[in-house]
Amino acid sequence: MNEQYTVFLIGGGTGGDEQAVFTLHDVGTRCRLTCSYRNKVIEAEEDDYFEALFQIRQELEVEGLLPFCYGASGNVFPEGTVVEMSRGLIACKVKMGQPPQKTDLVNIFTDGHDVAPTFARMQQECWDAWLASLPP
Repeated sequence: MNEQYTVFLIGGGTGGDEQAVFTLHDVGTRCRLTCSYRNKVIEAEEDDYFEALFQIRQELEVEGLLPFCYGASGNVFPEGTVVEMSRGLIACKVKMGQPPQKTDLVNIFTDGHDVAPTFARMQQECWDAWLASLPP
């Protein structure tokens, strides 16, 4: 696999439209993700692309940048079998107290009207709150 996605970056104090190019590389069973922006490059290699994006986001946050895509949205999380089948490229939009539906599946590098970019640690907190909200 050698796919590329162009994603808008918000924040960073420049006041302009910035973009990053994310390039996906399968490295055996690992997923390598490269983020090119502002003449810089950040790379991460993880078990899936969602986790690699999570790692890159933490570095972008140092510059106050948030990717405007579902993978950085507070209400989108990886879900067991979906992550395994898609290598983390597909995740689930979730609603408190409700399990995800098939219609809630999204590509982590795409965007939509319901993207709510957030910092990586806050996304993790939202995930924990969603898990706690599910009926037993």
